Amino acid sequence: MTAREKPKTLWVGRWGFILAATGSAVGLGNIWKFPYMTGEYGGGAFVLVYLACILAIGIPIMMAEISFGRRGRGSPIDAIRRLAQESGRSRVWSLFGWMAMLCGFMILSFYVVVAGWSVSYLWKAVSGGLSGSSVEEMAAIFGANNANPWNLGFWSTLVTLATMLIVGKGVQEGIEKSVRWMMPGMVLILGIMIAYGAFSGGFGDAVHFLFAFELGKLSSEGLLAAMGQAFFTLSLASGAILTYGSYLPDDKSIARTTFSVALFDTLVALMAGLAIFPIIFASGMDPDSGPGLIFMSLPLAFQQMPLGTVLEIAFFVMLTLAALTSAISMIEATVAWLNQSKGISRIKASWGTGILLWIVSTLAMLSFNVGADWTLAGKHFFDWLDYLTSRWMMPLGGLGMALMAGFVLRNDIFRSELGLSDVQHALWLFMIRYVSPLGILLIFIDALGVMALDLGSQWPWLLGVLVAVTLLGEVVSPRIRRQLAS
Repeated sequence: MTAREKPKTLWVGRWGFILAATGSAVGLGNIWKFPYMTGEYGGGAFVLVYLACILAIGIPIMMAEISFGRRGRGSPIDAIRRLAQESGRSRVWSLFGWMAMLCGFMILSFYVVVAGWSVSYLWKAVSGGLSGSSVEEMAAIFGANNANPWNLGFWSTLVTLATMLIVGKGVQEGIEKSVRWMMPGMVLILGIMIAYGAFSGGFGDAVHFLFAFELGKLSSEGLLAAMGQAFFTLSLASGAILTYGSYLPDDKSIARTTFSVALFDTLVALMAGLAIFPIIFASGMDPDSGPGLIFMSLPLAFQQMPLGTVLEIAFFVMLTLAALTSAISMIEATVAWLNQSKGISRIKASWGTGILLWIVSTLAMLSFNVGADWTLAGKHFFDWLDYLTSRWMMPLGGLGMALMAGFVLRNDIFRSELGLSDVQHALWLFMIRYVSPLGILLIFIDALGVMALDLGSQWPWLLGVLVAVTLLGEVVSPRIRRQLAS
C-alpha cells in the first residue's frame, strides 16, 4: 500500500468527518468542565484566550494529524511509518503512532466507566431512582451506584457493547451513520434545554457567568487552563483524529475541515453552559461543583422544576450520546490497525478489542468498590490510567507530532496535503515548529507540577525563549532535521 493509495472506505463527505471528529472532541468533560472554567476564569476573556490557544496549539497540530492520516491512509502506526519512509526517515518515528493508539485505548478503558455513570443515571431518571432532597442524599446515591461492582460493571459493559457494535459495522455503516443522528440529536437536546433555561429565572446570571469580560479573573492559572483545554478538547495525540483523517477524501480541504471541528466543539461546549447553568442558578446552587455538578447538583435541581423529569431524561440522553461519540473514536485506531495491518476482519477486530477493553475497564471499575484498597503510590488503577494518559502520553505524543511535522518529515508532503497559500503555509509551519511545541511544554510542566508557572510575570522570558528557539531553528534547521531523523 503506497502513501497515496486510498483505503477501502472513506467518509461519504466532509460532514461525516466533521460530525465524527466533533463527536470525538465533545465528551463528558466538555459538558461541565469548559463552561465551568469559562465562568471561573473571566467569562468572555477566557473564551478569547481559549480561542487563541486553539488557533496557536490545537488547530496546527490537528491539521498535521489529519495530514498524517490522509497521506498515510492507515492507523496511526501504519500512517506515520509510511510518511517516515516517504521522507527517507527512520521507522522509529512510528513509535509515536504506537503511543497514540495505546493512549486512546487506555483513555477508553476508564472512560467507559464514567460513561457507565451517564447511562445508569439515564435509567435512574426514567425509573424514578433519582429522588433526594439534598446534595448529600444525591451524593449518597452516587456513592451507592459505584459501591456495587455488579451494578457499575453492568453499565460500563453496556457502553462497551454499544461501542463495539457501532465500530464493528464499519466507517460508513457504523460510525458515520451513528454520528449523523447522534450529534444533531445532542445539539437539539441542548437547544431545547437552552430555550427552557431562558424562562427559568437564572438565564441572565448564566450569561453573565459565561460571557462577562472580566480580565481581572484571568490569572496565570486561567491562561494555563485555556492552553490545556485547547489541546485536550480536540482529542489530539490519542489516535482518534489521525485515524479519522485517514478516511477523509482527497478533495476535501483539511484547513476548512479543522476550523469547522474546532468551531463546533467550542459552540457545543458553550451551549452546554447555557443549558446547565440557568438551571443551577435558578435553583440557587453553586456552579463550582466539578463532576458533582452533573451527577449530584443537576439531578436535585431538576426535581425542583416544572417538567423536571422530562428535562432530566433529555439531559442524560444527551450525556450518553456525548459519551458514545467519544468512545467510538478512541477505539477506532486499534480496530483499524488490526483490520488493515494484520488482515483481521473488522467484526473480529472489533470484538477482540472489545474483550480486552472489557477486561481492562473492569479493573478500572473495581477501583470504586472491591478494589478500593488496591493502590500503587497512592493511586488506584483508574487513577493511573488517567494520570499516565493526560499527564504524560498525550502531551508527549502532541510534542512528537509537532516535531515530526515541523522538522522531520518532508515539507512538501504537508504543502501538498494542506493546499495552503505560501503565506498561510509559512504561518502554519511557524506555529507547528515553535509556538505549538512551546505551548505543549508549558502544559506538560504545569500538569506535572515540577515548577510553578506564572505567565503574568514570566511572559517576557517565555517570549525570549520562543524568539531564540525560532532563530536557532531557522538558522540550523537542516542540521536539526538530520539529527532528529537519525
